[in-house]
Amino acid sequence: MYRIATLLLALLLSLSAFAEAPEEGDEAVIKPTYYSLVPALVGNYGTGERLKYYKADISLKVMGPEAEAKVEHHEPLIRNQLIMLFSQQTDDTLATVEAKEALRQEALKQVRQVLEQEEGQPLVEDLLFNNLILQ
Repeated sequence: MYRIATLLLALLLSLSAFAEAPEEGDEAVIKPTYYSLVPALVGNYGTGERLKYYKADISLKVMGPEAEAKVEHHEPLIRNQLIMLFSQQTDDTLATVEAKEALRQEALKQVRQVLEQEEGQPLVEDLLFNNLILQ
């Protein structure tokens, strides 16, 4: 009885391991990862006599570790482009939810342009504001 139980257990374990093994020809599923720009972007924006400040925690959605490595390599250039974009903003371009969404779309567009110029492909699927503080 003990031998039969052991044999059945071994058979079940081998079948479960076989079921989890990927078959030849199956392509690996590339899952998205989020690359955070750390530290957060901090700077001033607007014109006038009173300085206004922003702090933006940004994550970039990339597909796979290869794209993430390329984005990490070009992070200084990406950060520079985003800082220049934020410094050009005014109270009107940051006042409403719609304005912030337009800023997010423009930031994504500029990040993609930088990566297209440097790597030949955009690499970034989406740009997310994890936190956007204006003062």
